Amino acid sequence: MKPSAQLFKAEFFFDHTIHLLVNRYTEDFTVPFHAHDFIEYCYVAEGKGFHHIEQETIPVSKGMLFAIPVGVSHVFRPTTPDAKGNPLIVYNCLFDSHMVDQLTVMLMEQPIQEHLTDLRNRRIPYFSVSDHDGSIESLVQMLYREMSVQGIGSATMLHTLLSQLVVTAYRKNLSNSDKPRSEVANFDQILQFLKQNMHEAVTLSELARVSKWSDRHLQRLFQRQTGQSFGSYLQNLRVQKSCELLRSSEHKISSIAERVGYRDMDSFNAVFKKIVGQPPRQYRKLYRPNGSP
Repeated sequence: MKPSAQLFKAEFFFDHTIHLLVNRYTEDFTVPFHAHDFIEYCYVAEGKGFHHIEQETIPVSKGMLFAIPVGVSHVFRPTTPDAKGNPLIVYNCLFDSHMVDQLTVMLMEQPIQEHLTDLRNRRIPYFSVSDHDGSIESLVQMLYREMSVQGIGSATMLHTLLSQLVVTAYRKNLSNSDKPRSEVANFDQILQFLKQNMHEAVTLSELARVSKWSDRHLQRLFQRQTGQSFGSYLQNLRVQKSCELLRSSEHKISSIAERVGYRDMDSFNAVFKKIVGQPPRQYRKLYRPNGSP
């Protein structure tokens, strides 16, 4: 069941001159699950954690950018409450409807203008891209610096940098969607097969047999489409599902381990702690203080 979301309103974040806010935030467990009446671009700058968005839970790490349309509910969570360990740090770039109107005047190409309007009117879902070349990190850092220490020409610089960020994210997302449709559709079926059978001892060879692709080509597809190897993707998928069950169910931890494909508790605990940063029992206590052992 989707948790209730608090609404963040633009009037509390923007002044009347610059309809933009850029901050650098160390994520914690105090920010509520929320939606907002403005667009948000979130860039993971450091650490690891989870992005709870609508009904999904996505493991996140440095270099991931999320474009969040108006009205989409989400929140970031670190892997552990101990901010001294490996804190999850996110740059947040927020801009409202007035800024969208200003940007559409600056942007020359109609598809990108329509893309921004679609984000504002929630006609498209959220999307995420990976910053393989460091171009997005450079832009968000410059936006943050310009926002923090404003001077002559800052308004122009902020508009220019924001338009570059929008175009760069749009290009990367378009590049992802330009893959051969039949191959992408077939690979999506493979991912769906994994979700439905994660409790089994699924192997790359079995997936190759199902898909009629070679092991090597399938491994390349995992790297290209998910940014992870098959083994890492399967581990993250299982841990993601176990996190969901730890938060929402009364099942014993040993039962949850079996439900996501682990027959050995030591292996489950080791993988869970490696990805989440803390053991399953400790993770459950954050969400269900009186939960089952």
